[in-house]
Amino acid sequence: MSMRPKTFSVTALPGFTGIAIAVFVMLYLPIVTLVFYSFNGGSSIAVWGGFSLRWYEVAWNNDEVQAAAFRSVVIAASAAFIATTVATMAALGTTRRGRFRGQTFIYVMINQPLMVPEIVTAVALLIFFAAIKVATGIQGLGYLILAHAAFCVPFAYLPIRARLEGMDLSLEIAAADLYASPWATFRRVTLPLMAPGIVAGAMLAFVISLDDVIITEFVKSAGQDTLPTYMLGQLRRAVTPEVNAISTMLLAVTVLLLTAFFLLTKKRG
Repeated sequence: MSMRPKTFSVTALPGFTGIAIAVFVMLYLPIVTLVFYSFNGGSSIAVWGGFSLRWYEVAWNNDEVQAAAFRSVVIAASAAFIATTVATMAALGTTRRGRFRGQTFIYVMINQPLMVPEIVTAVALLIFFAAIKVATGIQGLGYLILAHAAFCVPFAYLPIRARLEGMDLSLEIAAADLYASPWATFRRVTLPLMAPGIVAGAMLAFVISLDDVIITEFVKSAGQDTLPTYMLGQLRRAVTPEVNAISTMLLAVTVLLLTAFFLLTKKRG
């Protein structure tokens, strides 16, 4: 009688359940606390003064918050569009051809912002754009948009590349056999099939740009505060539950976008 080998399962290890619960509590309890105190009617961020939507109303009617939020959306949308366009071309160039010398190096360079500490990227962008400003005298929000786009490229590239690598090449080959031009094949076959990956990459780039603080803090000029840097400035001055309310609204937007990203990238049977 043969003995069936036992399969290893990490969930069977002693203490697995307790450690998992502890990890989730440490991860999410501060976030739950933040959301809870955003409905605080008092003026303290840590002393409960009754349930109220007071600070949401204050944040909603705050002109500085409105300006910072609008600026954040403009920067994030513009950066996501640029980053997704570049990432799409890069993904096509690294997947729709045979292996070539230097392919690994190109892959590493595309994903460089993920491997280098963000503050290093921020300082490098600060020096680069400062040199351009001195040479040209041109100011504006474009520098911040380009800085965010440069940082967001790998975040858009990864889901697009994954989508392309998971696509069946038979339809593109069939289109070529039917004398479709490369552009027609891309427009009618490749692009519709890779569209979920492009949308997912754009959404991920948008979220990363929307939440960014370090690069924004280094590259921005006077009067170019985004919502995260505005909140950072408020924390340095006077902390009120308004910051909790703004954080909760930003959290809600981020969760919605990441949920949509998950649904788009989820494999279907």
